[in-house]
Amino acid sequence: MERTEPRATIAAALRRERERLGVSLTELARRAGVAKSTLSQLEAATGNPSIETLWALAVALDVPFSRLVDPPSEPVQVIRAGEAPVVHSEHAAYSGALLSSCPPGARRDLHVITAEPGAVRDAHAHIRGTTEHLVVLAGRWRVGPAGAEVELDPGDYARFPGDRPHTYTALAPGSSAVLVMEYV
Repeated sequence: MERTEPRATIAAALRRERERLGVSLTELARRAGVAKSTLSQLEAATGNPSIETLWALAVALDVPFSRLVDPPSEPVQVIRAGEAPVVHSEHAAYSGALLSSCPPGARRDLHVITAEPGAVRDAHAHIRGTTEHLVVLAGRWRVGPAGAEVELDPGDYARFPGDRPHTYTALAPGSSAVLVMEYV
């Protein structure tokens, strides 16, 4: 199956969700705290959004992150290692690849995340009721709500509220994990 260019998927999703809410580019940019020119470029499929920008837009639109980055899929979907669309952080050596988004009636997304030691990935609060589930595949991580972070080794699992500020920090090179975002 041929995958859609991520920028085209994001552009179509932003227009669709913005129009669903009946808000202008200016109003959505204000709600998300991003520049109107940035949002305009994203809707024109010429911008290169960071994870932070897409999360801010998802929160402002009150939709799961995946609704902005995941194209409609076929009944059977295979994503080969390294072929999922990847979105990078502006502030840390951190990236996320969406593997599966919520099917109708469910509200969860499945990601693989990778990071290198260095800057902390600060995540803003997601939509109300979000819970994050993390299973470490490799390396070591410090994750969780600000002030309540925990350290995790390969095979460890953590669950924490994603609807308040939280962080991800790689403590070892080549850190990776499976992240499930659960929405109420």
